[in-house]
Amino acid sequence: MDGHEDLPQLALDWHRARRGVAVATVVETWGSAPRQAGSMLVVDRDGQMAGSVSGGCVEGAVVEEAMAAIADGAPRLLDFGVSDETAFAVGLACGGRIRVLVDPVGGSLSESLLADLVAARAVRRPVAVVANIDGPGRWLTAPPDHAERFRSDRSGVEEDGLTFVAVHNPPLRLIVIGAVHIAQFLLPMARACGYDPVLIDPRSAFGSAARFPGESIVEDWPDEALAARPPDSRTAVVTLTHDPKLDDPAIMATLRSGAFYLGCLGSRRTHAKRVERLLAAGFTEAEIGRIHAPVGLDIGAISPAEIAVSVMAQITATLRRP
Repeated sequence: MDGHEDLPQLALDWHRARRGVAVATVVETWGSAPRQAGSMLVVDRDGQMAGSVSGGCVEGAVVEEAMAAIADGAPRLLDFGVSDETAFAVGLACGGRIRVLVDPVGGSLSESLLADLVAARAVRRPVAVVANIDGPGRWLTAPPDHAERFRSDRSGVEEDGLTFVAVHNPPLRLIVIGAVHIAQFLLPMARACGYDPVLIDPRSAFGSAARFPGESIVEDWPDEALAARPPDSRTAVVTLTHDPKLDDPAIMATLRSGAFYLGCLGSRRTHAKRVERLLAAGFTEAEIGRIHAPVGLDIGAISPAEIAVSVMAQITATLRRP
C-alpha cells in the first residue's frame, strides 16, 4: 500500500466533491515490478490522477478504463501482457503480466466502505479491502483474518484465484531516543524506507532543529513521550543515548508495548548492566530477550553512518522475516 500518499482519503475527497472517481488497484504483477500488488491509482472523470500502478507502461490504458468505469459504474479487471521490450523500458529485466482491478467509487466500491477505510487508517487500525475480482462484492476485514498478509504487508490474490486482499496497514514508525550523531543518519534512512520517524530527547541542545532540520523532535522525557504515542505492532524503537536515565524508561515502556523491534546502543558489558536493572525492575528474561543489543547487524560498522545502516538493516530483517 502506498505509504507517502493517502490515496483512499484523496479518492473520498474527490468523490464527495462530485468529481467522479475510480480507484485502480494492482491485483497481480511480475516479480520484479516497480509497483507491488495493492498499489493504487486514483482517477477522476477528467483524467486527473494520483498514485501509480506501474512504471508508466500501462498507466495510460488504466486511466482510460477508469474514466469509462466512472461513466458506466461497472468495475473492470484489466489484464496486461507486458512485452520484453516494454518491460525493459520501465526498468525490468524481463516481461510479465499485470492485472489491475478498477472500481468506480459509488459503484462497486461504495462510499461507505471507502469512508470506513479512511477512518480506520486515521486511527492506525489495520484493515484490508477484500474483493471478488469476478464480480462487484467488496468488503472490509481486519486481523485475525488474513493474519499472514497483515504480518508480511503483502496484498494479493488468495488460493481460490478469485479473492483479492488489499492490505492497509498503519504507516511504519521509528521512534529514536537520543539526538546523537547516529540519529542524524538513521532518521533520513528510515524515512526513505517508508517510516515516519520521531526523535525524542529532552536535551534541547542535542535535539535542535539546526542539527535535525525538518525532523519531528519531541523534547519530553522518553516515558512521557511514549505514553503520548504508544508503540504498536508497526513501531520500531531505538535507544541511542547510553544514559540509563533516558534509555531505561523508554526500554521499559517499549517492552510493555506491542512494538515489533527494540534496539539499544551499547557494548555487551553495557547491555549486561542494563539486563541487571531490568531484572531488578521485574522484567522476565523472555521479555528482555526481545532487545536487540548491541543494536544493528554485525557488519563491522564503525562510523555513525555505517552504524545507522546496520540498524536500519536489522529493523528491516525483523519486520520482514520475524
